[in-house]
Amino acid sequence: EVQKLNQQLEKKNEEIQEMINQPLYEKEREILKLQKSLAEREKAQATSDVLCRSLTDEAHQLQRKLASTAEMCQHLAKCLEEKQRKEKGNSNDQIATERSNQLLDTETSLQALICNLQDENRMLKQKVAHV
Repeated sequence: EVQKLNQQLEKKNEEIQEMINQPLYEKEREILKLQKSLAEREKAQATSDVLCRSLTDEAHQLQRKLASTAEMCQHLAKCLEEKQRKEKGNSNDQIATERSNQLLDTETSLQALICNLQDENRMLKQKVAHV
């Protein structure tokens, strides 16, 4: 009877040992899974940060280009107005009209360029916000 009880005790000890070992394995497996998930998220965050910085830099460059283009447009418009005034006094109305048309064409093309740059800047801001 003592031997029988000893065998039962050994069986119970083995079961207890299995129970102790099994959750530990599951915990380790869960820890590894979480570590892998964390590493993936960190990698995704780093990629996102790089993209954000890149888009921000590009947006700043486009804003500077837009500002310089706007300044250039204003300068050209002033120059053309001055030329038009000078030529108006020196030439007939037909030449002044041609110059005015040239000025309008130049201003129109510059405004189109400004609009394009503003649209591109808006798109980049949307991309930055999306990222």
